[in-house]
Amino acid sequence: MDLRRLRYFVAVAEARSLGKAAERLRMAQPPLSVQIRKLEAEIGAPLFRRGTRGMDLTEAGQALLARASEALALASDGAEAARAVAAGTRGRLSVGYMFVLANAMLPRLIPELRRSAPGVDLDFAELSASTREARLLDRSVTIALCMPGIHHPEVQVARIGAQPLVLATPIRSPLARLSSVPMARLHGRPLIALPPPEQDPASSAVAALLRRHQIVMPIAGRVETVHSAMSLVLAGEGLAIVPACAKLGAPQGIAFRPLRDATDSIDVTVCWRRDAHSPLIRTFLKCAEKAVARM
Repeated sequence: MDLRRLRYFVAVAEARSLGKAAERLRMAQPPLSVQIRKLEAEIGAPLFRRGTRGMDLTEAGQALLARASEALALASDGAEAARAVAAGTRGRLSVGYMFVLANAMLPRLIPELRRSAPGVDLDFAELSASTREARLLDRSVTIALCMPGIHHPEVQVARIGAQPLVLATPIRSPLARLSSVPMARLHGRPLIALPPPEQDPASSAVAALLRRHQIVMPIAGRVETVHSAMSLVLAGEGLAIVPACAKLGAPQGIAFRPLRDATDSIDVTVCWRRDAHSPLIRTFLKCAEKAVARM
């Protein structure tokens, strides 16, 4: 049913006069009368009868008025909702994040998102190095906070910051007594390693750092998350080279020390599918940039 014709009908019903309704609608009376007759023909019943006080609704007209008003209100709400979604102030956003960034980013990011897009429903999902690409590609998350970025032809990556690499060592280790650890002191020590990037294992930031300094660290174990790496470091199974933000939420008993003569860092990124065009992505990206600037 034509919403414009319903709007004309409601105007006549409320004004109880074709002339007054036409004036309110800013149109001539004859075409308004034509539209009302077409609506009656479409329904197959008269909607008005002329009374002493103007145009009165028939029973059919009364039945239509309540539903017509509701339909117009729903159409208006729908248009407003569509505009809000297009503007990135309303909708739903599923956010994936890697554990290493949780304590550093989420307490800053979530309030920023709530302020910038209060009408957006937010879902959060923890990602690991082995699940992040699949979760993004199958659309179970819309956007992902990653370190480093996901290298895949279907994934768009925006770098929003970087974290320096530091050494995680048991606090009882002699290395923990140093203000910074020379790279040469790492040679031959066991390494608790995280999974390398999906497409190019040789490009791992830690592997590149060790290779450039000609340091060999036998891998004592490879784990999915920084949290797991910290547990093995605490157990004395080896050392870990991790982003500095891993300090937040780390268990007691682990010392974090900068690496001497090494300024290597790892990128903090926002990743999303290239074919995702939600304006909420732009909103998220701006909020994430503000959050990472305060890390």
